[in-house]
Amino acid sequence: MKHFLSLADWSADELWQLIESAVQLKQEWQQAGGNPPLLKNKLLAMVFQKPSLRTRVSFEVGMKHLGGDALMLGPDEIGLGQRESIADVARVLSGYVQGIMARVFDHQQVIQLAQWASVPVINGLSDAEHPCQAMGDTLTIYERFGRVKGLRLAYIGDGNNVAISLAQASAHFGMHFVIASPQGYELPAAVVSQFNQLAARSGSGATITLLRDPAEAATGADVIYTDTWVSMGQEAETAARVAVMQPYQVNTSLLGYASRDVIVMHCLPAHRGQEITNEVADGPHSAIFQQAENRLHAQKAILAKLMAS
Repeated sequence: MKHFLSLADWSADELWQLIESAVQLKQEWQQAGGNPPLLKNKLLAMVFQKPSLRTRVSFEVGMKHLGGDALMLGPDEIGLGQRESIADVARVLSGYVQGIMARVFDHQQVIQLAQWASVPVINGLSDAEHPCQAMGDTLTIYERFGRVKGLRLAYIGDGNNVAISLAQASAHFGMHFVIASPQGYELPAAVVSQFNQLAARSGSGATITLLRDPAEAATGADVIYTDTWVSMGQEAETAARVAVMQPYQVNTSLLGYASRDVIVMHCLPAHRGQEITNEVADGPHSAIFQQAENRLHAQKAILAKLMAS
């Protein structure tokens, strides 16, 4: 049995097979009018500690597209590790459902769920990583450019969970990952080391560069990516984060440094006027809503891989 907790747990070949599966599932849905019922009579338990739009809807719709169903479990119903131990939750749910997706704060909680569950566990987001987002993003980049290998992805802002999973994806798929962050918000050193190990293992030729200057990062970029400056659980840091991140806004001026065909990506929700301007988010280079839709198709590939008998 395999889980989907981190892109680092999977090989480049396995992840590329998921991308190819996502392409096929998307074409089937859009052109043939539906997907085969690969998950008929299968149920996914969706455990949420954080509110969600894309994660909730894309997983639930994805299960229905594949002939299965999904059950939403909010924080008041479970209270992971508080009302009931994670080990007990994992074992109880394993008796009812064929898969568990968890959107949590502490990454150790999805790891513990996977340790105790007898069904596949999917990391729908943790404070450490966001692997499903990175797979939807990779699908979007592949659709836009017809390739992934050799592209320059410039991430502008906080070296957070989204940046970490994008770095892992870049290492696997051969993108040159460049990140510009203010002091104190850099990508962790352990992630840089992991990137180099994954790139060497896959032979992808990917490189990683850490910078301060967003203009330098954006120079020649094929993809410019940003995320909110204040994530859920960081509200007490709002004033400090907004102040230090001001030079890292993705706007039309920054796009001027990028390649002519650059696409702009954001995992949403966006705080327009902070990390990204309306002109860019709604402009001709924006791929934001394509990538939001592709969460659905990438996750269908993951669900089918883990849960189809």
